[in-house]
Amino acid sequence: MRKARCLSNVEPQNLTDVSEFHLLGFSEDPEPQPFLCGLFLSMYLVTVLGNLLIILAVSSDSHLHTPMYFFLSNLSLADIGFTSTTVPKLIVNMLTHSRAISYVGCLTQMSLFILFGCMDDMLLSVMAYDRFVAICHPLRYLVIMNPRFCSFLVSVSVLGSLLESLLHTVIALQLTCFRNVEIFNFFCDPSQLLNLSLYDTFANNIIMYFGAALFGFFPISGILFSYYKIVSSILRIPSTGGKYKAFSTCGSHLAVVCLYFGTGSGTYLGTSVSSSPIKNAVASVMYMVVSPMLNPFIYSLRNQEIKSTLFRLHSRIF
Repeated sequence: MRKARCLSNVEPQNLTDVSEFHLLGFSEDPEPQPFLCGLFLSMYLVTVLGNLLIILAVSSDSHLHTPMYFFLSNLSLADIGFTSTTVPKLIVNMLTHSRAISYVGCLTQMSLFILFGCMDDMLLSVMAYDRFVAICHPLRYLVIMNPRFCSFLVSVSVLGSLLESLLHTVIALQLTCFRNVEIFNFFCDPSQLLNLSLYDTFANNIIMYFGAALFGFFPISGILFSYYKIVSSILRIPSTGGKYKAFSTCGSHLAVVCLYFGTGSGTYLGTSVSSSPIKNAVASVMYMVVSPMLNPFIYSLRNQEIKSTLFRLHSRIF
């Protein structure tokens, strides 16, 4: 059991042993717990199954061995990790009627949450660049988006996400004294964990928010710039049919971008405005559970190649 090592000039009543935290995201009323548990379990299984089907379809069909689907399969893998970081622990806590998470478990969950969240950001930006090259430079697409460059882009996304996660983890490891152990969400929210510290965390806040802004600003800027170029190129196409065909190639990605960043912005704006744990938890569910669950449906329903591959896989199995 890890104990807090606090400064002697801190009031004793404020000292808290750092052995575990309590996640207070949802109501303690036992009546809705079975329904909520079943709901989250169903959503989690749909999320994992849907994204696994995307990965299986891309890996099994040689026609899908293209940059766009390579990035899509990596996005699906990141989505599985993103939702698996928090939802299983939430389900276990509901089943055991416990809200506790160990100190090590909390830091691990926080690190993985940041890792997979940043990977989603970076990969969505990479996919926007891929669509920009496909629409604005179609004749040079295969030359620019060669396998080595695609692997490089994914590697940069993973390494950048690891660095961001490591930064937050190093800062969190320096925190040993806490006002209390209650986190008003269903997972170890990095910002809430930092605010629980008894120490002056101004410098840490600056570093963490600078890193978050950096890894948020560049992906969003890349996406906006790519779609600015895409829209400009599409508007120059004379025929309506040509415009529709060009735009349809990036429609699924645009829908996922709006869903992901829309729910993410709503989560953090809602958290800063509302002090209700229930409202904050619901906003987090939209961002961390609903968005990864809907991504496979958006891509499969709007993509004839994915649907055809899934139908062929279904025919082979059954």
